[in-house]
Amino acid sequence: METFDHKLNTYFQSWLGPRDQRVRGMLLLDSYPPTLALTVMYLLVVWMGPKYMKPRQPYSCRGVMMLYNLGLTLLSFYMFYELVTAVWHSGYSFYCQNTHSEQEVDRKIINVLWWYYFSKLIEFMDTFFFILRKNNHQITFLHVYHHASMLNIWWFVMNWIACGHSYFGPALNSLVHVVMYSYYGLSAFPSIRPYLWWKKHITQLQLVQFFATMSHSLCAVMWPCGFPLGWLYFQISYMVTLSLLFSNFYIQTYKKHRASLRKEHQNGSTAFTNGQAKCKPTSDCAAHNKLRVD
Repeated sequence: METFDHKLNTYFQSWLGPRDQRVRGMLLLDSYPPTLALTVMYLLVVWMGPKYMKPRQPYSCRGVMMLYNLGLTLLSFYMFYELVTAVWHSGYSFYCQNTHSEQEVDRKIINVLWWYYFSKLIEFMDTFFFILRKNNHQITFLHVYHHASMLNIWWFVMNWIACGHSYFGPALNSLVHVVMYSYYGLSAFPSIRPYLWWKKHITQLQLVQFFATMSHSLCAVMWPCGFPLGWLYFQISYMVTLSLLFSNFYIQTYKKHRASLRKEHQNGSTAFTNGQAKCKPTSDCAAHNKLRVD
């Protein structure tokens, strides 16, 4: 009787080619069920966590979150730096790069991309902090879809296309995460928070990232080099879904909120005093001030 992993290998080999043996023995990569099980556990926590916390007081988590955001900022910078320097000095083609070139460069990129895959598991903590702090309005479909899908997608990437043209998305995403996690780390300090003006630009940067990644994938479709076309089409499709979801988030959070405030101001609403909006703790305004997308 065929094992689950063998069936999986046979299916994906038909459109991605043979499994990359260079990742054998790397943590969590030899078999898919552990990654799938971790994802199922994550979804169970997302479902059960808010119910468990409902009768309980929220936890602050400030100290742990400061260390968490600092750690992910440093890890993201490390991945961005290592990928960019490896690709720059090796002469990787921007338009299309196959998964087998210089052995030393490929090995370096594989090692960094394993950390990128593993970071998607670490980032499950984003959701767990929301649950512990009872910020349930931040656990949106976009948030859960993004976190749950990325870990699984990158298991397959690491097993079939762990270097070559795959470097671009993680490099750009790591740079975005340097900006994002440094922002959330700094926002833990009340004295610094009023000076953090670039929150909405994080979402804009993410949208630029998705467009750039789609464009980079299209280059490999137009100028093929042996990199699997099936993966390129999948990546473009996935970037489209993220672009639509993040665009909707941006419109709902910033554009419509700003229009609502402008309308209230023009109508002379009593919600404004000395040019600032007053919001009840349970209002949409309070939710807007806390809303975060990863």
